[in-house]
Amino acid sequence: MYAALLSHIQKFITLEPSEINILESCLNISKIKKKEHLLREGQVCNTLYFILKGCSRQYIINSKGTEQTLQFAIENWWITDYLSYHNNTPSHFYIQTVENCEVIAIEKSTLESLLIEIPKLERYFRIVSQKSFGAAQMRIKFLFTMSAEERYNHFKNQQPDFVQRVPQYMLASYLDFSAEFMSKIRAGKV
Repeated sequence: MYAALLSHIQKFITLEPSEINILESCLNISKIKKKEHLLREGQVCNTLYFILKGCSRQYIINSKGTEQTLQFAIENWWITDYLSYHNNTPSHFYIQTVENCEVIAIEKSTLESLLIEIPKLERYFRIVSQKSFGAAQMRIKFLFTMSAEERYNHFKNQQPDFVQRVPQYMLASYLDFSAEFMSKIRAGKV
C-alpha cells in the first residue's frame, strides 16, 4: 500500500523491517479530487504531502488577481509550504490538486515523532529538501537566462509526458508567460 513511498525512501537510506513497520503505522492514504485545495493562503501549513498518484501544484495569486504557478508535484514528489511548515506562520501560497490524487499526508507532529524513533529519516528528508531546493534554484536560473520559447522547449524536453498532463494556462504561468503566448509557441508562430 505504501510501496511507492518506501521505494522512494530506500533510494536514499536503508530501513530495517521494524522501522518500516513503525513508519507504516503512522501513514494514511487520502484520495483528493481534482481542483481541491490542500492549503490556502493564510492557513498555517503543518503537513507534508507525498504524491502517490496524480498531480498537484503550488501557486500564488498576484496583485493583478492572476494565478502564478510556482511548483508542480507528480508521483513520488513531495509538496508543502516549507516556510509556513517550519516557522508555524500563515502561508503565502495555495496548494491545489491538478488531477485526482492519492497522497500520503504526514502531519508535522507525526513526522517529528518519526524522526526521533527513526533518526535515519532525517537524512532522507534532508536529501529530498536539498534536491527540491536545487530544482527551485535551476528554475530561477532558467527564468532569468532563457527566453520564453527556450523555457518551454527545455521543459517539454525534460518532462515530455508532463506537458500533456497539466492545463496549458498552468504550464504557461509556471514558465512565466501568458496562455496566449503558449498557443503561439505550440503553433510554431514565435
